[in-house]
Amino acid sequence: MDQTHISSQFDADLEDIRTRMLQMGGLVEQQVRAAIAIYADSNLGHQETIKATEVRINQMEIELDDRCTHLIVRRQPAAGDLRLVMAIVKTITDLERIGDEADKIARYAISMQERGQVHLPGFSDIHIAASTAVSMLKDALDAFARLDVSMAGNIVLQDKHIDNEFRSVLRQLITFMMEDPRTISTALDIIWIAKAIERIGDHAQNIAEYVIFVAKGTDVRHASKETLEQAVAS
Repeated sequence: MDQTHISSQFDADLEDIRTRMLQMGGLVEQQVRAAIAIYADSNLGHQETIKATEVRINQMEIELDDRCTHLIVRRQPAAGDLRLVMAIVKTITDLERIGDEADKIARYAISMQERGQVHLPGFSDIHIAASTAVSMLKDALDAFARLDVSMAGNIVLQDKHIDNEFRSVLRQLITFMMEDPRTISTALDIIWIAKAIERIGDHAQNIAEYVIFVAKGTDVRHASKETLEQAVAS
């Protein structure tokens, strides 16, 4: 009976940690959407929301790290349970870093608005990259919630698309700067925003890889497309 009670308590503690991690993910997703809205819609009303959310995200990172450490020390989980705890610890770090990237997007967007030039004529590709990154983050969190390996595999493969979008944005902006030096300041800010969006996609990919690791016990970081597909299918 004592062992059963201990096991049940461990399961409850672990599930509560995972639930809190997903709540943190929801806050991070909101923060990313708010930061992109500042750039896309010149909506400075999101500025205070982003600052407040950043504080909450940092607090949750510290709290969840502490709870995971205590869970490992007290319960000494093994096999699948240990993989899940370690994946949660890593995901927490990725989520906090996504929050940092969202803060960068907001700061550069505000800097652009203060100079009075928010967009470059005929330039819209960054919106495609932003939409892809937000979708990847949302899907990665959904995949973690359900330990959906198929969805996680699709997210890992999708990261190539956002990398291609970033390179396309970079080429266009270099062209703008060469043709009209007056656009250099704005173009540089947009490049940093695009880079932050690419990094959000990278972190979403990391989270998806953790899902595969938890569910299959296979580390697919840096794996080839064929190895990834085999891991997902097995």
